Amino acid sequence: MRSAVVFAGGPHGPPAVARAALDRALSQTLDGAPADLVVAVDSGLHLAVALGTPVHMVVGDMDSVDPGLLAQVESAGVEVRRHPVDKDATDLELALDVAAEAGIQSVLVLGSDAGRMDHLLGGVLTLASPRFSRMSIRAVLGAAALHVVHDTCALTGTPGATVSILAVNGPANGVRTDGLRWPLDGERLDPGTSRGLSNEFLGETARVSVDDGCVVVVVPEEEQS
Repeated sequence: MRSAVVFAGGPHGPPAVARAALDRALSQTLDGAPADLVVAVDSGLHLAVALGTPVHMVVGDMDSVDPGLLAQVESAGVEVRRHPVDKDATDLELALDVAAEAGIQSVLVLGSDAGRMDHLLGGVLTLASPRFSRMSIRAVLGAAALHVVHDTCALTGTPGATVSILAVNGPANGVRTDGLRWPLDGERLDPGTSRGLSNEFLGETARVSVDDGCVVVVVPEEEQS
């Protein structure tokens, strides 16, 4: 399975915290194997460099990345895809387009839950877009891990930890869970319902699946194993 890691822009926490989140996410998503493609989204390059992760490409309008750092990695052979500031897509969306064009099947996004609320909501909806449904997408956004589920997804956590399931892009039909305190058994979740909020892990693993539609599964990072 071809995999990618995307370092999104935005205000990030301490590098040590991000390093722990990335290592945990990589071990769960890629089984420790190196990614086939590593993309930095504009100022996401700062986080990639701070974590010592080499990138293959930098994508975006370059309005927030340090010009000197950008020039340094470009001179080292990293591909830089520049886009105008006035455009109809976010830098994150452009990076996911790159992954899709490269035939990537599994994407891990490391981003932030801080900054502008509209950017955060827009980013989550971008990850869950039907355009990217052929890719398995997982994200670590500041204090939470997020899974986009179009079919099935395995989760890890600690007994009693919180997990929430939210329908996006329309109704999600045939939603099933295994390993959660309050099970869903082939049920329908509509966008805006609180039916899937604040469930709990029974053990250290769980599974969520959907027959039709899409759900976003959120696990607070401090409650993960």
